Amino acid sequence: MTMETRAAHEVRAEGRKLVGFAAVFDQETRITDFREVIKRGAFAASLASGKDILALVDHDSGKVLARTRSGSLRLSENERGLAFELDIPDTSAGRDVLALAARGDLGGASFGFTVEASGEVWSGDKRELRAVTLHEISVVQSFPAYSGTSVQARSRPATRTTADRRIALLDLEAAR
Repeated sequence: MTMETRAAHEVRAEGRKLVGFAAVFDQETRITDFREVIKRGAFAASLASGKDILALVDHDSGKVLARTRSGSLRLSENERGLAFELDIPDTSAGRDVLALAARGDLGGASFGFTVEASGEVWSGDKRELRAVTLHEISVVQSFPAYSGTSVQARSRPATRTTADRRIALLDLEAAR
């Protein structure tokens, strides 16, 4: 199976963390010659598996920002989509991403995946993703493809409630 990627548009910075959505449910986007929608629960089995998932810059495995195995990347599904929070490392890639996010210059967020057997349903030129294996999420520096995802950088102390955090998350609307 070939790994597919999808990306999003908006990224913002607030300190040493990036938070947002790598994918948003029930928002249709055009992918080359077809339309695609990610359904609620599409990432659930993948997240429950405990598999190590990476956070990268532009899907480049040489630019690792965080990973679930170390706890520096936290992923969850909620009613909106695939939420993430990652701790930015003090590396050249991390500093670059943080600087771009602080200025509002990042293109968005993205994710790399493979579709599970029976994980997609086609209706004409429209594909619904219902079960995927998540391999990585990426901070995208230029042109993402899905609208509806979001990234925000945080520098404030972690004293917000869960509800406050949800309100603070921005929608990143493009995945590639």
